[in-house]
Amino acid sequence: MAAIVAVEPVVVHVSPRTNWTFVAVTAGDGATGWGECSLNGWEPLLVAQAGMLARDAVGRDVGDVADLVRYLPHSPGGLVAHAVKSATEQALSDLCAQAAGLPVARLLAAAPRAAVPAYANINRGVAERSPAGFAAAARRAVAAGYRAVKLAPFDGVIAEDAATTPIDARTRAGLDRVFAVRDAVGAAVAVMVDCHWRFDVERAEALLADIAPAKPYWVECMVSEHPLQYGAIARLTALAHDHGTRTAGGEMIAGADTARAMCEARLYDVLMPDIKYAGGYAGMQAIAAVCAAHGVEFAPHNPTGPVAHVASIHLCAAAPTLLWLEHQWDESPLFGTLAGGEAAPLVDGAFAVPTSPGLGIALARDVARAHPYAPLAPGANLDPRLG
Repeated sequence: MAAIVAVEPVVVHVSPRTNWTFVAVTAGDGATGWGECSLNGWEPLLVAQAGMLARDAVGRDVGDVADLVRYLPHSPGGLVAHAVKSATEQALSDLCAQAAGLPVARLLAAAPRAAVPAYANINRGVAERSPAGFAAAARRAVAAGYRAVKLAPFDGVIAEDAATTPIDARTRAGLDRVFAVRDAVGAAVAVMVDCHWRFDVERAEALLADIAPAKPYWVECMVSEHPLQYGAIARLTALAHDHGTRTAGGEMIAGADTARAMCEARLYDVLMPDIKYAGGYAGMQAIAAVCAAHGVEFAPHNPTGPVAHVASIHLCAAAPTLLWLEHQWDESPLFGTLAGGEAAPLVDGAFAVPTSPGLGIALARDVARAHPYAPLAPGANLDPRLG
């Protein structure tokens, strides 16, 4: 295959709350593959890491770079390094699929799904953070064809700050948003609630009781996922079952070893790895296999830009089992204008899998240049809990 001639980060400013970061890998034959490594607030480090990786990658063969992007459990670069490596793996897979004349899904599996069921993450599209604002967004998502929605309603709730903030009132406000969404969409639409690790165990236990009448499909990431919390998470999942709901988490795991530990500990009913952090397609396939072996549902995290979105669609099409895929819905019109190529339309609550060679889309560089990187509000990189 052709040699790598460039590895280039591209950062696009999407909204006051969001930047998306992409990696373009260009081969000697002129073809370009795309990946995404968005990690909000950490863009300068992502760009620096991409430059470090480029020094090792340029001149290597597109098809022989496993050592460049492999997952290292104790990488000093942490999630930033994992994200850039994951994006580079995505881009290289795009190039390999283009060279083979196959869509990425066909590169990954002999008989991939033709469509991938999805739910709408409405959180970043809600500018007016009242119960009515969330309810209106949920109704719009259902009208657009989604059969399930997710919200992250607990703005300002951080257990560590309980002594200095009105945490109980903020939790109550979050619950009001959840119940407003449930009332807005009715009983037939699944509603998921993302807690972004904001609670301690005691408050999470109370939350499960308080939220149960809203009948959430799952409650996600209630407490820290540090290994010292595994026992507590497993107990919370058992308590969630008593209240008639399920739990989900694992959106920032990198590598199948962590996924295996989580599954063996029965932490969650649903594991949500992200193609941006978990090692690209190869890492996600390994995690999907772990989930299938342990009877844990596989529902990838996907709350960012159009490259990760379409890459996740291809990955889900090839997964051995699949619950559904997240979609960051209605945050910005850039989601549609930034990527050219074959679209993945939503039909009957599922995304059609692209059939063009490679990823099926490419970044519109002129649009990206018109929206260059801009720093987010101070402190945004200290709290990743806005997805």
